[in-house]
Amino acid sequence: MKAIILAGGRGTRLSPYTMVIPKPLVPIGHKPILDIIVRQLLYSGFTDITLTLGYLAEIIKAYFSSDITSKLSISFVTESMPLGTAGSLGILDTTFEESFLVMNGDILTSLNYNNFYKYHCENKGILTIATYTKEVKIDLGVIEIDNNNFVLNYIEKPKKLFNVSMGVYIYRPEVLSFIKKNEYLDFPDLVLRLLENGEKVVSYPNDCFWMDIGRPEDYIMAQEKFEKMKNIFLPGEMNHVENSIL
Repeated sequence: MKAIILAGGRGTRLSPYTMVIPKPLVPIGHKPILDIIVRQLLYSGFTDITLTLGYLAEIIKAYFSSDITSKLSISFVTESMPLGTAGSLGILDTTFEESFLVMNGDILTSLNYNNFYKYHCENKGILTIATYTKEVKIDLGVIEIDNNNFVLNYIEKPKKLFNVSMGVYIYRPEVLSFIKKNEYLDFPDLVLRLLENGEKVVSYPNDCFWMDIGRPEDYIMAQEKFEKMKNIFLPGEMNHVENSIL
C-alpha cells in the first residue's frame, strides 16, 4: 500500500524548536515524530511511502538516506514553492491504481490505519477524513442576549464538542484530477471543491489518541504521552522495524 506524508511546512508555531530542524524531525522520546509515523505505517503494511518536502528538505532527505529496511521504499518530492496542504499532491509523479493514505508529518496518534483503510473502502467515498471529537472549553462566563440586549442565559465556562480533522486522509486516485499542477491549494479548499462537484466525502470518527504537535504546549504534552504509551504508538516494533531507521 502507498502513503504520502506531508512534511514541507515551516512549523512557525513550534518556534524556536524549528529554527534549526524541520518540524517533522523534532524528537518525541528518542525518535523524530516523522520516524515514528514511518514505523507505524510500515507496521500497518504501507511499504511505499513518499515524503513531500519544502522547508529544510535536505535535512529530512539526509535522515532517511541510509539504513532503511529492505521492506520499505521511501521517495521524496520537493516543492519549488509552497503549494499548501493539498497542492503538493499535484506534483507527484507516482501512479496510483488504488486508494492511498495521505497524512501530515507532525501527528502523534494511535489510529489503526488498517481499520481506517477498510472503512474507506466499505463506504466508497472519493475521500475519507479521519476525525476526532475535540472538547473546547471557554474559561469565561458566556452571556446569551437577544436583539434588545436583554440577557437570556448565563453559562459559566461552557464546553463544546467539535468534530475536527486529524490530518489523516485516504484518497481515491480520482481526487488528483481536482488538483492542478503547481497550484496552491489547502486541504479545506480541496474538500469544498469536491463537495461542489457532487463528490462523496466521508468522515471516519474514532476514539484513538491524537495530538497535533504544532504548538509548544502540545509538543511538551506529546513527550509525556509518548513515554507512557510507547507500546501503543509503536506496536510490535521489536519484531518488525527495530533498528531499521537510525
